[in-house]
Amino acid sequence: MKIIHVNAKTRAEVLDCLQKRSPNHDERTEQIVREILDTVKEKGDEALFACTKRFDGWDITAERCRVTQEEIDEAVQKTDPAFMRVLEKACENITDYHEKQKRSGWFHTRPDGVLLGQRVTPLASAGVYVPGGKAAYPSSTLMNVVPAKVAGVNRIVMVTPAGKDGRVNAGTLAAAKTAGVSEIYKVGGAQAVAALAYGTHTIPKVDKIVGPGNIYVATAKKLVFGQVAIDSIAGPSEILILADERANPRYAAADLLSQAEHDERASAILITTSEAFARAVEREIDGFLSVLPRKEILERSLEDYGFLLVVSDEEEAVSLADDIASEHVEIMTANPMETMAKLQNAGAIFLGDYSSEPLGDYFAGPNHVLPTNGTARFFSPLSVDDFIKKSSVIFYGKEALRAVHTGIELFAETECLSAHANSIRVRFEEEDRKGREA
Repeated sequence: MKIIHVNAKTRAEVLDCLQKRSPNHDERTEQIVREILDTVKEKGDEALFACTKRFDGWDITAERCRVTQEEIDEAVQKTDPAFMRVLEKACENITDYHEKQKRSGWFHTRPDGVLLGQRVTPLASAGVYVPGGKAAYPSSTLMNVVPAKVAGVNRIVMVTPAGKDGRVNAGTLAAAKTAGVSEIYKVGGAQAVAALAYGTHTIPKVDKIVGPGNIYVATAKKLVFGQVAIDSIAGPSEILILADERANPRYAAADLLSQAEHDERASAILITTSEAFARAVEREIDGFLSVLPRKEILERSLEDYGFLLVVSDEEEAVSLADDIASEHVEIMTANPMETMAKLQNAGAIFLGDYSSEPLGDYFAGPNHVLPTNGTARFFSPLSVDDFIKKSSVIFYGKEALRAVHTGIELFAETECLSAHANSIRVRFEEEDRKGREA
């Protein structure tokens, strides 16, 4: 990894480098994905199944597309009972955390008889994308399904790629069973996003698509936005550690590598006030690289997007962290709560030496679907809020409207919207006529 003393020039260079990871800047991928989306939109199942054969390597049919209850039950039987217990406890923690996010509608009545309010209702349907094929992510199943269930979404549809044998990873299906989703289809990639957005004979369309995926999935979600809602356009994973000289360099190194192993485009960044600490972390990373199995991915990620940044003081450290706005921020300082109070931009914050990032990935309860590529400046983690919609409620009686109608008409006429003014005026035209005659 590169040890860099931060100044105005190096700061700008680091931020520019990190922005290159965004899926928003890949025109070639966008062209490929647009063609897939258009084909599935036009040809439905025919295109969906053809893309699945081409990209995933197995002959899918309408009869084999949906995961059967027997397949789900078989997967649970195959899963290590100890892992099932961990899944169940993780699901319990995630559910408990998201239950606290539930919103209620409200109504307020004023003395003049006006009633104003807000209704909160769940989405009717949601599509959950869970990565699969070469890797399995039971955790993503829990993190995407549970908040939808807590919100009260009636129809939750899960899509996930199958292997060349047409089977979905047993751990993923066990997690689906634990989370309570049974409508599962063996499709992935941009074609699965297209099916959820436009609908096919086999897979009816949904109102919103959530869940992480590769650059093709992220780009597909970006392109179907507006046809359906989406959670975010997720980029490669990232971690940022704020640490002072008292932190444990071995812990910091292990945590940086925990995210770098995801992807060659993942980012792992340390910001510290101590060059000696940065060098100690560098040594620990070299030691871990000699024993960890995903060495090639780790080395590529650290070479391209890994930084050990040395700053002058904590204020500069927090300022730089806010500019980066990382998906995961670990705070390993003498007073992590005090440091956190200065921080504005982060997807998830982990406090202290023992709140390692994988705790959030799997078990603690907060959602691990988080804003990436600096979007923590304005996006939030996936939550129950992503699966509800709010409707405003307005009631004015005649007397309440009479008291304000001339002002509303003036407002409308000022905007040259005479029909707006007229829709208020007609309700009092008889009264106004009589008043003028009197």
